[in-house]
Formats: sequence, structure tokens, C-alpha cells
Amino acid sequence: MSILLSDGTVTDATAAGGGSLLMMVIVYAVVIGAMWFIFMRPQKKEQKRLAAMLSSLETGDCVLTTSGFIGIVIDINDDTVIVEFGNNKNCRIPMEKSAISRVEKPGEA
Repeated sequence: MSILLSDGTVTDATAAGGGSLLMMVIVYAVVIGAMWFIFMRPQKKEQKRLAAMLSSLETGDCVLTTSGFIGIVIDINDDTVIVEFGNNKNCRIPMEKSAISRVEKPGEA
């Protein structure tokens, strides 16, 4: 589409619109990329760290659950663990591995 300007010259209106469309696509790509780095990447990194921690879980490890209980792992199954709580060693609770938020090995401080 051509536009006649006041000085008598003719300009192409579609060329000006095409440049702004390209600029808008570039801005959207930059914004989406920045949001990925700010929100998604750290979350994936934390999920990998948690999966590595749970895969190295062994019997005898001291664990902190997401509800704040501290106990000793006495048995491990595919997706569940049995954790022993308290001083009298009579409180054994089966729970999912996903309920564990921190693991300490017996020799660590």
C-alpha cells in the first residue's frame, strides 16, 4: 500500500509496518528468554539437586522431613521410606521420599 506525502513523494506503508513487527517479535523473544532464566531455570536446578539427594539416600541417614520432623531412615523401598523418630525408637513411620527435604550422612557434621 502506497501513501502520498504532503511534499508529493510516495512511500510504501508496508515496509514501515514490517520493521516494527520484526522488532516486536525480538522484544517478545527477549522477554520470554529472561522469564525462563529468572523462573524456570532455578526451579529445574533445585529439582535436579533434590532428585540427586534422594537417589543417594541410604539406611542410617538422618533426614529432615518437610513437616519438620528429624529421624533416621531404617528401610527404603521404591518411592517410600520408613523413618524412625524419637529417643525410644518405637515410632516408625512410612512416608514418601518426596517428603524428605534434607539428608545428613552419619559421618557428616
